[in-house]
Formats: sequence, C-alpha cells, structure tokens
Amino acid sequence: MSEAHADLTIDDLAREAGMTARNVRAYRERGLLPEPELRGRKGFYGPEHLNRLRLIRELMDRGFSLESIRHLIARAPAESLGDALAFAHSLIVSPGDSEQPKVVSAQVFLERWGDQLTPELARRAEELGFVKRVGDDAWEIPSPRLERASQALAELGIPLADALEIGAVLRDHSSAVARAYVELFNTHVWGPFEEAGEPKEDWARVRESLDRLRPLAGESLLAVFQLMMSEAIEQELESTAGGDAPTGRGTSGG
Repeated sequence: MSEAHADLTIDDLAREAGMTARNVRAYRERGLLPEPELRGRKGFYGPEHLNRLRLIRELMDRGFSLESIRHLIARAPAESLGDALAFAHSLIVSPGDSEQPKVVSAQVFLERWGDQLTPELARRAEELGFVKRVGDDAWEIPSPRLERASQALAELGIPLADALEIGAVLRDHSSAVARAYVELFNTHVWGPFEEAGEPKEDWARVRESLDRLRPLAGESLLAVFQLMMSEAIEQELESTAGGDAPTGRGTSGG
C-alpha cells in the first residue's frame, strides 16, 4: 500500500467503517485485518483495510461468525485473497438480483396497517427478518417484493397477523430448500475444489457455479410450488364437492 493511500489513523478508520477502534483492534488481533503501515510508532490504514472492515460487517449482519470469516481469510493464499473475499461477497449479493432494500419510518407502517400493527406483531416481523431496525425511527425492509405481497394479501381481506404467519411458513420451507442446494454445492463444487487445494485459477469457476446456482434454485422452487399449488387447489375443490355438494348433484340415479 502506498504512503499516499495509507493515511487513516485507527480512529479515522473506525469512524469510516461505522465501528469502534476497539473493534478494529480486535479484528486485527484475530487475523481478520492486515497490519497497518507503520510510520515511527504510529500505524496508518488505507482503502484495503476499510473495504475489509465493511465486508466483515456485512458478512456478520448476514449471519457469518467471526471464526468462519477468519477461516476463509486464513485459508486463502495471499495471491488468492481477493478472489476469496469476492467469493464471500457473492454469498451475500446475487449478481442477477436487482431488488434493493428500502428504509422507511415507523410512521409508514402505522399509516399502512393502522391498529393491526401491534407491538407483538412488530416484534414478530423483526424476529422473522422481514424488517430490521437501522435507527431510532428507521426500519429496513430487506425484500420490497415480500412487502408488496403482504399488501396484496391485505387487499384480499387477509389480516396482517395471518400474512406474517404465512411468511413464517414460507421462510421455514425456503430455508430447507436453500440448505439442500447449499449441500449440493458443497458436495459437487466446493468439496472437489477444497480437495484440490483451492487452486487460484479455479476461484472464478467456483464463483460462477454459485452465481448460476442461485437463479436455478429460485426457478426450481417456483416451478415445484406452482405444481403443488395446483394440486392443493384441486384437492380442496374435490373435498368440498364431495362433502358439501347438495343431494343429487353429480350423482347417478342408482
């Protein structure tokens, strides 16, 4: 890192990254952050350190532990570290996903849902990850598509509490599908790559495989869901017709 770029003190770096200097020291001590450039007895940091801290914070927000992040960084050879971190970033952001989270005030939710939005339901939505507090009066909606779906359900007369529980069911089943696809990826892509010693020239192929897996998983899930939805509707119609049909309807004269 050139002297011209390494010009942040530890306090400057912490402020830019939105954390404390104590956090920065802890990450450096755990091997998550490169050592600063020393000038005399004072260390200076640059863009590489800032980008690393932002990635660490983003990975942690998405559920990665510090140990798993450290493991990824420690295992990648120095010449492959950029590829390893880019791969980690691809675990967070799908290149083909144009949906962006949005931030709104609590007043927006109150105006939209009124008395339905009880403190208990607000906590439930936060527990499920459908909303996330990012300030004193600021809430992030990670998936505006999901928000639009809940509004559409409300237009059909479905209460917010029931819409949230439907979301919880979808979350649980989608989690199982996601784990199944991740297991496929680990078995057939990451496993062989790991056994080969994680060669630098194969990082791009591994990342490409993950990028392709995401939309394939989504398309497969949607296709199977449509089949199951059709079956469920047909079964419900058959059940209703068989149990509640008026006498003589659809029966023979025997």
